[in-house]
Amino acid sequence: MQVAALYHFTTFKEPEKIRETLLPLCEALGIKGTLLVAGEGINGTISGEEHAVAALISHVRGLPGCADVDVKYSEASDHPFARMKVKVKDEIVTMGAGDLDPAVNAGVYVEPEDWNALISDPDTVLIDTRNDYEVAIGSFKGAIDPALRNFREFPDWFQVQGAQWRDEGRMPTKIAMFCTGGIRCEKSTAYARSLGFDQVYHLKGGILKYLEKIPKNNSLWNGNCFVFDERVSVGHGLELGSDQLCRACGWPVSEGERHDCEAGV
Repeated sequence: MQVAALYHFTTFKEPEKIRETLLPLCEALGIKGTLLVAGEGINGTISGEEHAVAALISHVRGLPGCADVDVKYSEASDHPFARMKVKVKDEIVTMGAGDLDPAVNAGVYVEPEDWNALISDPDTVLIDTRNDYEVAIGSFKGAIDPALRNFREFPDWFQVQGAQWRDEGRMPTKIAMFCTGGIRCEKSTAYARSLGFDQVYHLKGGILKYLEKIPKNNSLWNGNCFVFDERVSVGHGLELGSDQLCRACGWPVSEGERHDCEAGV
């Protein structure tokens, strides 16, 4: 079964009409997953037979401004989703920081092949923009963990962090941000730029593209990457990770940790 994670920032004047075309098409193709549609674009992860996924992606690329939609593919033994949902939202990734227009104002894309050099530069401050439970099972060495419970907390955290940098006289020369597939970084880097930070970069295609492209022996990634479906996590080469969701706390944990947590240790 093919899994496709996709997103694109563009302008949809009538997102409800986009939904009305997407849902019946997905159902006819036997596709499952979730797609979010908003005035600012489209985001989601779906699964299906390879020909069905190709047909849907072709349709999405025909939507206004979506010819260059970013898609990351992986494989699963079966559908990692129970059903198909297409929802209209205010934002395709909720940050609650106003109109940032990431299609125009996001930071500079950095290809996975160039990422190691950027984050190894001592003048670069590296920030993981994901939630705390995602960071818990893997991240890039040296990355700042904002300990976010959800992405809405990022703007307040970044304002406090920026004030701290200014007070301590250590404003960063470069800021690099990363997330699972790239979408949250489109907004987080746009937000940083709105506050006057100029040299802001983000990993193109996110961690998933990095793990797909960069061999393990050249990688600066440690651990697994949390994914929002029944696979729970993936590793280098996008191979299925060993993590499971703990029934007690809901966090992704290894087999041994799962037993300890569920036993109340």
